[in-house]
Amino acid sequence: MKALIYSLIICGLFIGCNTPKSIVNQSAKEQHLTTQDTVKIANDEIGYQIIIIEPGFNSWLASTAKPEGYYTQGYLEGKNLQYVTAYNQRVLQPQYYNSGLYTMQIDYQPNIDYGYEVNYKLYNYFIYFQLKYKQQLAGYIPRI
Repeated sequence: MKALIYSLIICGLFIGCNTPKSIVNQSAKEQHLTTQDTVKIANDEIGYQIIIIEPGFNSWLASTAKPEGYYTQGYLEGKNLQYVTAYNQRVLQPQYYNSGLYTMQIDYQPNIDYGYEVNYKLYNYFIYFQLKYKQQLAGYIPRI
């Protein structure tokens, strides 16, 4: 099976200066949060997988994002192409952009139909990312 993997991994590890027991407890809490905030979308037919690990993204998607069906797939594809292009350019310029935010390139190809769900979640991740980290991938503040 052809495996195309998109990974957006943004994890904050906050470990305080406490006893080793506290560090172990803190790591268990972080692992639990990371597990709860992992969005995985896969389709074996065209061989893609998206994994988004971002604390708070699931709750933001459920509570703040526009519901599925609000945008057309064409709109989402256009925005995703714009955001992926800007994101990838920043990955290639770590001297200007925070390499902790822009970790790896995203292989999003406009000639592949990823389906509505992938485009919807990827688009909303980019909105969440821009709002949370005060970034402007398209040169303007994203709207919800």
